[in-house]
Amino acid sequence: MNTDVATTAPTMEEETWELRLYVAGQTTKSVTALANLKKYCEEYLKGRYQLEVIDLLVHPQLAAGDQILAIPTLVRKVPVPIRKIIGDLSNQERVLVGLDIRAVDAK
Repeated sequence: MNTDVATTAPTMEEETWELRLYVAGQTTKSVTALANLKKYCEEYLKGRYQLEVIDLLVHPQLAAGDQILAIPTLVRKVPVPIRKIIGDLSNQERVLVGLDIRAVDAK
């Protein structure tokens, strides 16, 4: 008997993660945050993430939507709940814990 169910909801590991990184121009912290985030995404979420980078020097009005008070700030929109991490994302363990990415997710 086949016990697979095709209509099961996707697990956190199968969902497409929606991430937003708020920066202010090409500052050292902003560039470092983006590089670190791309590295983590490729290592732990390869093929399962969407990354939007929002430069608040170009679009300052967008800061209010996610209540951005400091930059750079990473916002995980999906999967819920929304999570935020402030800084250059150089502490890998802090980022993985903050986003709730488990090391076992890495392939």
